[in-house]
Amino acid sequence: MKELRHLNKYFYKYKWRLILGFLITIAARIFAIYPVQFIGDSTNVIENYVSGTLESATELRDQLFYFILLIIGAQLVSAFLTFLMRQTFIVVSRHMEFDLKNEVYEQYQRLSLNFYKQNRTGDLMNRISEDVSKVRMYLGPAIMYSVTTLTLFVIVIWYMVNTAPMLTLYTLAPLPILSYAIYKLSVAIHKRSTVVQQYLSRLNTFTQESFSGISVIKSYGLEPMTNTNFVELSNGSRDKNLDLVKVQAFFFPLMVLLIGVSNTLVIFIGGSQVISGEIENIGVIVEFLLYVNMLTWPVATVGWVTSIVQQAEASQARINEFLKQEPQIKNLQPANTPVKGDIAFENVSFTYEDTNITALKNISFNVKRGETLAIIGKTGSGKSTILELIGRLYDVQSGEIKIDGVNIQELNLYDLRDSIGYVPQDAFLFSDTIRNNIRFGKTDATDEEVITAAKNASVHKNIKNFSKGYDTVLGERGITLSGGQKQRVSIARAIIHDPQILLFDDCLSAVDTETEEEILNNLFRISRNKTTIIVSHRVSSAKNADKIIILEDGNIVQQGSHQELIQQSGYYKELYAKQLSEKEM
Repeated sequence: MKELRHLNKYFYKYKWRLILGFLITIAARIFAIYPVQFIGDSTNVIENYVSGTLESATELRDQLFYFILLIIGAQLVSAFLTFLMRQTFIVVSRHMEFDLKNEVYEQYQRLSLNFYKQNRTGDLMNRISEDVSKVRMYLGPAIMYSVTTLTLFVIVIWYMVNTAPMLTLYTLAPLPILSYAIYKLSVAIHKRSTVVQQYLSRLNTFTQESFSGISVIKSYGLEPMTNTNFVELSNGSRDKNLDLVKVQAFFFPLMVLLIGVSNTLVIFIGGSQVISGEIENIGVIVEFLLYVNMLTWPVATVGWVTSIVQQAEASQARINEFLKQEPQIKNLQPANTPVKGDIAFENVSFTYEDTNITALKNISFNVKRGETLAIIGKTGSGKSTILELIGRLYDVQSGEIKIDGVNIQELNLYDLRDSIGYVPQDAFLFSDTIRNNIRFGKTDATDEEVITAAKNASVHKNIKNFSKGYDTVLGERGITLSGGQKQRVSIARAIIHDPQILLFDDCLSAVDTETEEEILNNLFRISRNKTTIIVSHRVSSAKNADKIIILEDGNIVQQGSHQELIQQSGYYKELYAKQLSEKEM
């Protein structure tokens, strides 16, 4: 259970509630014992009447009626206390589940971009949902039934030993066999539970990717092949679940058998002792039979609880695997560090760990606050990497990036990112209203600010034409909108944030040249006192920038203003001539 030690802090956090639940459990089990004793006493009363010790039928009736009232009263008190016990333990387990899910989610947010490149969304979702649910069963029902079983065993065995020590010894003889069987089955359950959770993650990942890429599947007519792959995964998951269930199925028959053996021993040994006079009253035999059957469910839950604990151990191991990972990007400066916007790259090189591709090779440039820098280059030349490094989505391996003359790693990470408005190449919108998607850049923005931002992004007219306007709810990843509309809503989100640094990663590729010009004019007006970096494949997006750099294979091969670059032979001049002729045509 070493993986479950991670949860000890939650037990400590809710220790007083758990102690209260433990005390309630003891009281509930004590009151559950009384009816058994009263039934035994009732049996003795009937035995006395049959043997002639108790002569009056009226006296028999009165005594039986008295014991019936005691039995009902004790059962009612026990039932009420059992209800309180469940309320205490189960509610606490839900609080712990809430805390654990928050811990996992916060860890997901802390982890760096590389982590998400190496792990699939379906697996991440499975660990925070299915795996946490398995752990919750350990935190709640498993703990509750363990406390109940332990308490009942102690109380019942104490009563049994005080009543008939030798009969108790024979009655409990099968329990060591049960303990050994549970141990062997638990090992098998733990191994198979781990495999089951792994298959469930693969199944979740496959379905999540299939739903996200449903348009591609339909376009290529891949529904039959996708369905076949899903069936294969489902069958594999089913087989592993059946392997687990087959092992679990041994528990209850084995326990019923051992309880039956205990009952037989009670009747045989106890009867012999009554005949020999070692036990005076037959009520003791009745009590022992009830005690043994009272222990039936707790003994059965030992196997069930063991199964829960093993599954929780396997799930918590998967959760801990992510919780133990340290984010590559750490906030090394706890104090606030306001950002103005001067940016300098000094001999920066960067290689992606997952692909081992060197995206930037010893590049240097600077952009002052209020200036606009345009970056142009072929696909894979390293343009987007520059923007990701400015936002510290990655840290450089060599060289230095400075913001306002300070190494970027010495800035407060959250202040740095709060000072940036970033529009990625692949615009991501949430399945929410258009208004809330724009407000994501400024959560307390007024409707007027939202509309102004949309106008500056040249998307206001499109939104007005929707039946519900700004209250239109988008599909997953903004699928309701066209590519150009998604880009412009994403631009509006960055504008409304009013940051010191604006980063645009080829975010006008899906709009026409007329709309592009309108947006660029608005951006140049808005960003007069801001640092703006525009990544693009179009000269039209770069020509009005203060500086332009041309990247090729991670190197800066040209830099200067638009007028300077069109006078030089090279990539920029060729691109300008080509795009100019295309526009004229």
